[in-house]
Amino acid sequence: MLTSSEVASRLSRFPKFEDSYIGLPYAPRMPKHMVKETREAVAIARKFSEEVVKPLAIEIDRKTHEDPGYMPWDLVETANRWGFYTMWVPRMFGGKGFNMPSMSYFAEEIASACVGIMNVIGVHYLAVAGLLTSANPRLAKKVLREVVEGERSGKPCILALATTEPGAGTDVEEVDLVDKGKVTCQAKPVKGGYIVNGTKVFISMGHLSNWTVLSAYEDTRNPADTTIGLMVKTGTKGFSFGTHENKMGQRACPASVLIFEDCFIPEEDVLFSAALAKRFTNKPFRDVAQRYIDYVVSATRPGVCAFGVGVARGAFEAALKHASTTEVGGSLLINNEWVQCHLAEMYKNVVLGRLAYVEANHANSHRGLYQLLQIKPVYYYLKYMPQVYFDRVVSPTLDLEFTAKLMGRLYYDRPKIDDQRCCSGWASLAKFAGTDIGVRNCQMSIEIMGHKGLRQDAGVEKMLRDIKLLQIYEGTNQLNRLNAFKCLIAPQVPQAQVFEE
Repeated sequence: MLTSSEVASRLSRFPKFEDSYIGLPYAPRMPKHMVKETREAVAIARKFSEEVVKPLAIEIDRKTHEDPGYMPWDLVETANRWGFYTMWVPRMFGGKGFNMPSMSYFAEEIASACVGIMNVIGVHYLAVAGLLTSANPRLAKKVLREVVEGERSGKPCILALATTEPGAGTDVEEVDLVDKGKVTCQAKPVKGGYIVNGTKVFISMGHLSNWTVLSAYEDTRNPADTTIGLMVKTGTKGFSFGTHENKMGQRACPASVLIFEDCFIPEEDVLFSAALAKRFTNKPFRDVAQRYIDYVVSATRPGVCAFGVGVARGAFEAALKHASTTEVGGSLLINNEWVQCHLAEMYKNVVLGRLAYVEANHANSHRGLYQLLQIKPVYYYLKYMPQVYFDRVVSPTLDLEFTAKLMGRLYYDRPKIDDQRCCSGWASLAKFAGTDIGVRNCQMSIEIMGHKGLRQDAGVEKMLRDIKLLQIYEGTNQLNRLNAFKCLIAPQVPQAQVFEE
């Protein structure tokens, strides 16, 4: 029989109750209208999937094989007409202001038909996250108003985010690792701004973007303490595009090389830096930089999980259809026990993957980036105030220094380290869980479908090519496992060391 002190000691080694059941305390606090809004987002996604994605998915994949230089301009214009590039932009910046967690459900729906086409939409919001979490409302307003105008005029204005370099991929997503990578993209301070030299690689939608959220370093020998974020407009002198990758999967979404040669960026387009951070916090800048990274990936990794769940669902649906319509030895394939077990396992994977991204989004809503936006009075205020009010009253305040300081303090001084770990850890957990599930379901679908599953027109071999990329971007799954350990397990084990080798 354990004593009470022994029980307490053992319990102290495990995550706290509120860390393990994120949705439980959050559920009663969630504005009820979010449910209706999310259903609306899913309905829109289903309509778009039926009318646009399913007819185009295989066609675009074939087209990119026939013409490796193909760029999906028509697809971008179609997504722009449907309003997808402003759908999750806050109304204070002129967007439609859908709640951010609803995008995961939206992403699953479209990714079940083609994750590459979903990424043509979704990667824009990776950059939006980098823009909005910078505590630079003036610059966010400037760029996002162009996005809104691009929808109104029919000339899309979309964003890309550029971090990966030829010698530093996953390293740049952890401050504890970036000094070990070989970063070369330098932003050298000069009068009135910065001169940027370097190369970024594997930048999704780079060739089609109008603005790029660029991460660079004032001192490439000490990147952890000199990280700087810059907004670079396409067409800026010294900024050009190289080739784009002839990828195995997600071919609808180009991955570009970005080249900077003595590219001047004015001070007004500096998004995030040590100097700007001093306006709102006295914390060491490497801690501020890690929190900035964590904000971005905590918002976007649940979305990548939803991508993976969507592919897992698409593979399940293809296998179910095949098994329900194919006879083997005079009997429907679906009446075989092994097929039923496979389909049950695949269905389980979809459901558990969905729960993972839902819980990760609850973490952001309850303890992270979305918390302020989803306080009921704030949510309904942002939802129902007329747009003219935001344009005439709120918009001018976004240019004030006071607003930037306030946002900085709310984002970087107010949150606790436990909240940061909770959101980042759950985002990583969801990311590697959802994408690994997608790979497994594609493999099982091909096992059921046999040689037919390997035909391009069946769609499953494309899904398998597409899903493999999800295990790499937004941090490799190996990095995300380590980050989940760092955030959710290591705090309970003081002697554990992460990223020390």
